[in-house]
Amino acid sequence: MAYEHVPGYVSEETSRGETTVVVERARVREAAEYLRDAHGFNFLSDVAAADYLGWGGAGVAGSWGSAGGRDGSSPGSGGLARLPGPKPKRFSVSYHLLSLRRGAPRVRLQVWCDDGEPVPSVVPVWPTADWLEREQYDLLGIHFEGHPNLVRILMSEDWEGHPLRKDYPIGGEPVRFSEAE
Repeated sequence: MAYEHVPGYVSEETSRGETTVVVERARVREAAEYLRDAHGFNFLSDVAAADYLGWGGAGVAGSWGSAGGRDGSSPGSGGLARLPGPKPKRFSVSYHLLSLRRGAPRVRLQVWCDDGEPVPSVVPVWPTADWLEREQYDLLGIHFEGHPNLVRILMSEDWEGHPLRKDYPIGGEPVRFSEAE
């Protein structure tokens, strides 16, 4: 099935039984409505974002895999090392869509954004996006414009930063033991 009529269409790729349709960030809500109404994708199963900070630069490695996978525990099976290709922007936001009819394809609607660029909320299209977008806001700091209640959902309100960002400081908090006080 071709998706070039999706509003804001940028590209499409099919791999591992799923089709990824990339659309312009500003038109994601319009694209979501089109996929729901014209193609029957009436179930949003997840919203997943990824941080690609530094991707494609020195020190970043990828590997080549095949349909049979790769056995990382066998000698010499570390895959064919390769430098991953550049990404359009720092963050990807992927909406995993299903149609609740037999034999329907799986589709991933995807947008790309940089730090500080808001992504239109799809809560008006799929109400379940409420919690899913809040999770990505909380953990990665992606702002969903028009979200009805964009507040932290996992981290406490006074938490500083977004822990799944690649530039989040690695470290920890000192542990206090009762006998040390």
